[in-house]
Formats: sequence, structure tokens, C-alpha cells
Amino acid sequence: LTCRQVLTPPVQQISTRRRSTTSTAPPVTLQFTPRQRAWECGFSPDGQLLAVAYGAPDPVIRIFEFSVSSSGVWTLQATLSGIHEKTIRSVAFGPLSTTRLLASASFDGTVAIWEPEHQFGNATSGNSSASQDWISSAQLEGHETEVKCVRWNATGSLLATCGRDKSVWIWECFLPGTVGGGSLPEEQFECLSVLHGHEGDVKSVRFAPSHGAWGDGEEILLSASYDNTIKCWAEDAGDWYCVATLSGVHASTIWSLTLSPSGARLVAGSEDGAISIYKCYTHQERREHVSNDDDNNDNNNKNDSMGLWKCVGKLESAHGQATAVYCVDYAPAKVGHGRLVSSGGDNRIQILREMPNSSSDQPLFSCEVDVTTDHGDVNCVTWHPLDGSVLASTGDDGYVRIWNFQI
Repeated sequence: LTCRQVLTPPVQQISTRRRSTTSTAPPVTLQFTPRQRAWECGFSPDGQLLAVAYGAPDPVIRIFEFSVSSSGVWTLQATLSGIHEKTIRSVAFGPLSTTRLLASASFDGTVAIWEPEHQFGNATSGNSSASQDWISSAQLEGHETEVKCVRWNATGSLLATCGRDKSVWIWECFLPGTVGGGSLPEEQFECLSVLHGHEGDVKSVRFAPSHGAWGDGEEILLSASYDNTIKCWAEDAGDWYCVATLSGVHASTIWSLTLSPSGARLVAGSEDGAISIYKCYTHQERREHVSNDDDNNDNNNKNDSMGLWKCVGKLESAHGQATAVYCVDYAPAKVGHGRLVSSGGDNRIQILREMPNSSSDQPLFSCEVDVTTDHGDVNCVTWHPLDGSVLASTGDDGYVRIWNFQI
């Protein structure tokens, strides 16, 4: 794993002055490079754009574009500001190739939706947004305090947010050209459900396929919290409710969740230094293969007509003794190699590969790559959606690093 490029914030000018009132010397320009944390980064579905969320004192989103014409380097395309008043903690591109959308979550308690100006006048959605300004087309309010994470579902019909107020919000999205959005000139959002149950900050949310194991909807929502638990939320007739609480696995905050491409495996990274691996059993698989003694869901013993998330593996001290794991990310299906990447408070990034003698019930991973970065705390690391040799990371040093992984 080698660092291919470091993306730094642009140099800013703060003042111009002369050395003295009587001096004829040329003006002195004072410049500085902003040094705020880079919290999270995320690629667009086509892999052409990379959005980065930055913290105080200058909370902005920077969007970088991959330029083939410039020898394959990433260049700053746009800086998004003026909406969020506090640290921007999370960013996520919408999943649709026909509509370029970006959602952002902030410590000011709001979620913003961004899009390229005049987007729907473009002939294509790919690089056509590269030279355009981005505008905020919607602001979603409701959280009482800091919003920690924002994620879309696979079709762009739902958006989930979570925060310090211990709640999880699900928003219904009506996007132009989609079912429900029809011929709307712009996207619209409505709060579908506000979910309570966690006893601490909710740090991360992820949608996953239900596999027919939970409720009557096609998707479930998973949330991870400061209360050391993961909750599974399902839908019945439009109502969302908690169907399972995964507890007793981690001893401290669960920072990050990621799912395998099939959605049948969940991986979590925690403050306690461990990475846990869960398998989703359908209700039929549960009856055939899983005993009640193995259930680690608070309410599964009373309802075996539903599925089961069972912890089937755990990597203790994945980043060293008592070192937090801040981020985990599964390589997407189109990448094809099925590896995991993790980052933590030890200034390191690791790539984990599933071993040949591994099974879905007893997964075994080996550390294939372990590199020390210059980030300090590595807050986020993520795979490129189409190219399994490319990753991006962000850290407390405020820089973004593009990595090349030799497969």
C-alpha cells in the first residue's frame, strides 16, 4: 500500500500590509493553510469525485475530481460552505448515476443536500458537474444536537441520519426521475420515522437488505452507538421498529459499521480495539443451525420467526492493545477481491484478507497490509467503488491521502 497523492487544503490569504507607514517596500501577503480535522471522505458512485468533510474552525466540504488528462491526479473541484455553522462530520454521495447529490451531516444539528447548479440542464451526469458550482437545495432539521452520520439506501429512496441526541431518523426522498419523484423539478424530503432506543450517542448507520428475515420491507437499518450496542431496525407496513439489539460483544463505543457486498455479513469497529464480524441468518437457517444459547439478540428468544444477527468472529486488538478502531470498510462488489480495510487511533491503516480455510460461520482473516500514515488519528478510510487498487483516507492532520494497493 503506497501513498499516491496527498490532497491539501488550498492556501488562504488572510491580510496584506506594508512593513511600515513610511516604507516603500512591496506589500507583505500573509498566507496560511487551514489545519482542521478531515473527518470523513466518500467517493461518488462512478468514482470520479471524492467529497471530504472538515471540522472547525472552518467547516467546509471539499470536492476533488479525478482527472485523466492531468496524469491521473485528483484536483480540487469545489468548496462547499455557508450552510453548516459547526463541524461537518459526515458526507455521502447519493447512489443514483442519473442525479448527482451529496448529503452532509453537521454538529450544528442539520443535514444539507447539495447538488451541482443547473444539474438538470446537463446532457450527462458524469464529469459535466466538474466545472460547476454546487448549491444546497435542501436542509433537513430535527435532530436536537450534533448529527454524526448520514447514509443513503441503495436506491436513493431513503436517507438515514443519527446523532448525539440518541435518535435515528429515516427520511423519504423524492428524487426527480425516480418512483415517487416523477417529474419534480427538484428533490423533496419528508421525515418517515424517528427511532429511539439507544442509550448513548448514535455514531453510525447503514442500510442493508432484509433477506426476507426482518419485517415485510426489502431493507433493514443498522445503527451503532456509544452504548456499545448495534440495533437492527425493520419495517412493517411502513412502520419502523427495533427487531434486535446486538450486545455483549464490545466493551466500548462502536464507531463504524460496514457490510459485505451481499449484505449478509456485518463488520463493526470499536473503541475497545476490536473488529467484530456478524452473520445474518434467515429465520429458517436459525431454526436449523443456531441454538438459542448462541443468540446474542436481546429479543430473539421470543420470536424465532425472524432472522438473527450472530457474532461469528472477533479480531481482538486489531490495531494494537487498547487502540480504537475508527473506521472499517468492505471492498464493494465491483472490486471483486472481498477485502476489508480498517483505520484507527494508532496512525495506521490495515487491509485484511479472508483466509482460504474461512467459512461464513467461522470467518478467518489475516492482515495482508499494515502501514503507518502521517495522519495521526485516521478517522476514515474507504475503497474506490470501481477500482480495487485505490483507497482514500482522512485524518486529524487535515489531509486526504490517496492510496494505491498492489493486488
